[in-house]
Amino acid sequence: MDFGVVLQTNPPASRTVQLATLAEAHGFSHVWTFDSHLLWQEPYVIYSAILAATRRVTVGPFVTNPATRDWTVTASVFATLNEMYGNRTICGIGRGDSAVRVTGGKPTTLKELRESIHVIRELANSRPVEYNGATLQFPWSRGSSLDVWVAAYGPLALKLAGEVGDGFILQLADVDIAAWMIQTVKDAAAGAGRDPESLQFCVAAPMYIGTDIAHMRDQCRWFGGMVGNHVADIVAKYGPSTGSGSAVPQALTDYIAGRTGYDYNSHGQASNDHVDFVPDEIVDRFCVLGTAEEHIGKLEQLRALGVTQFAGYLQHDNKEETLRVYGETVIPALSPHITAKA
Repeated sequence: MDFGVVLQTNPPASRTVQLATLAEAHGFSHVWTFDSHLLWQEPYVIYSAILAATRRVTVGPFVTNPATRDWTVTASVFATLNEMYGNRTICGIGRGDSAVRVTGGKPTTLKELRESIHVIRELANSRPVEYNGATLQFPWSRGSSLDVWVAAYGPLALKLAGEVGDGFILQLADVDIAAWMIQTVKDAAAGAGRDPESLQFCVAAPMYIGTDIAHMRDQCRWFGGMVGNHVADIVAKYGPSTGSGSAVPQALTDYIAGRTGYDYNSHGQASNDHVDFVPDEIVDRFCVLGTAEEHIGKLEQLRALGVTQFAGYLQHDNKEETLRVYGETVIPALSPHITAKA
């Protein structure tokens, strides 16, 4: 299992770069960031600084969307960073949440998402692509390599992830829900004639190492609110879950019944005061909290489901200590054990 860290690009940018270098020092393979240009600083500028300050981590958005930038611009950024720093980028993409809603927009259609993935991936892999009635290609790009991982929750988005994604991003760490969603993506991949095992499966959730469960829950309750935005879209489309025959698991939809609104000004922040509707049970199920041993136990369950990367959100008051314990205890416990002499 690989390990990533998910950061917000809060000012100063030097702090984001510092946390990224610390994550690399503790054995994390990926550094992801939010991509919401009004709420936080522009991530692609900061990626260049992170890549310059590190030697091996892969960086990318968690997640971008097809609406806020022209697809060819997005591809050009990745191809440029790859030329500068040696193919150390990755693209997480979804229909859009805070980046589009804050500006008065709405998530894109799945058709637009599918088309954008194709255009971005082809151009950022130094290949030509048909776009707006013309064949386009970066004449300066040689040997660029970019994987595109699709973030999804709803049935049709999961199907798209399996059909066209290089990987699938699930932003919650509930073991039962992850099992259902991963299998749904694998089935879609097989149905499209793809090898399901060729996809990467990334589960992302707040990770907090500690012993004060009440404090950890309060620091991470924001995550249930963020996930609730996407769940609300699903409920609006499919209706609330009513049992085993529903389009989505009942465990995913029941908790938003008390949701009355959402303030994007506190999106993704531990201080979010619009998430009282999120019960402790959901925080525990969606996040990875507790001692190192408790983290290892839950991550082992996720790995058994086929999860190839755990990406931990680091929006709380214990960032450095959590990274340290992961580097010294959690990551080694979930890495292959090789002996010098058999």
